[in-house]
This record gives sequence, structure tokens and C-alpha cells, in this order.
Amino acid sequence: MTAPRRLILASQSPARLGLLRQAGFAPEVIVSGVDEDAVTAPTPAELALALAEAKASVVAARPEAGGAVVIGCDSVLDLDGEALGKPADAEEATARWKSMRGRAGTLQTGHCVYDTASGRYSSGTASTVVRFGEPSDAEIAAYVATGEPLYVAGAFTLDGRSAPFIDGIDGDHGNVIGLSLPLVRRLLAELGVGITELWAPAE
Repeated sequence: MTAPRRLILASQSPARLGLLRQAGFAPEVIVSGVDEDAVTAPTPAELALALAEAKASVVAARPEAGGAVVIGCDSVLDLDGEALGKPADAEEATARWKSMRGRAGTLQTGHCVYDTASGRYSSGTASTVVRFGEPSDAEIAAYVATGEPLYVAGAFTLDGRSAPFIDGIDGDHGNVIGLSLPLVRRLLAELGVGITELWAPAE
């Protein structure tokens, strides 16, 4: 049996790593170190894509990534055309939640898949509409006090303590957590790489 291709995740996100592991992959993690504040783009979707491409290309250029497939991702919440990433502090997270409740935003996740064996890459953005519930001020304060919203784009996550405050989504659930597996499969196919080539051997 042919050994699987090496897969590298260019992200320190435990949620993205968890999604890949649950789907049968055993990725290595190499954090890009890209200065996210230095990257700009006209729209939230384009910003997410530019960040993903920057992260994937930086990691793909490293000698230790030779021969591997590299996946870079970045997520931002598009709320009224404004790109909202991780809040800077508890005060910003609180204000963010008070502005989001009862409304809907679009979680944009840029994806870039880089095949270092061929030197080619493919990229795209997945979009999922998120409908926020109406948590009370006390619930928002309690949630912000956990510290969780300071580490996630948009100050929320579907797989954590904020899940009860999200009424529903329209689109790919995994995309909101941090990575769209269907989009990754399509991007790999554009490079001539089958997603099953990256599966870890069954135990």
C-alpha cells in the first residue's frame, strides 16, 4: 500500500486540526508567523483569502515542507461589510456580541492548498451565513469572562460555549469552525491530488 502524502496545516488553530483529524488525516502543524495586521484587502472575503494564501505560501517555502501538501486557512466575520477577526480584548468582545445579537453575518474562510511537489497552488473562499441569537447582557458578560471569544474569529465558535447563542447557519458547518472539507477536496482536485491520497492509514 502506498504511503499517504504528507499533509501540513499552516495554522495553530486546534479547531482546524481537530476537523482534519476527525476526517481521517494526520496533519503536521507548522505555524506561518504571518503578520495578519499587515495584510489588507478591499472586502472581508478577499482578506480571508489573502491571509490564507500568505500563510500557505510562507510554510510551503520552508525546507521542511518539501514534498508535502500545505493547507492555509483564515476566517473573518463579514458584518455589514466590515471584516471582524479576533477581538483585541474583553471590552471589544463584549461590544461585538452586543452588536451581533439578533442579526446575521457571513463567516468567510479563505483556503489555500499548496502542493510543494509541483509548486502549484489553488485557493478559494467558503461562505456561511450565521444567525445570532439574542443572549442577555449577563450571558454575554459570562461568555466573555471565559476568555473563549478572544481566540476565535468573530468572537464566537459553533463548537464551544457560544453554541447556545447561535440560532442557526446556512452553509457548511465545518467552515464556521475553521475549515471547509468539501472546498479543500475541490482545491486538491484542481491540483490533480485526490483527497484520499492524504488519508492516514486506518488503524
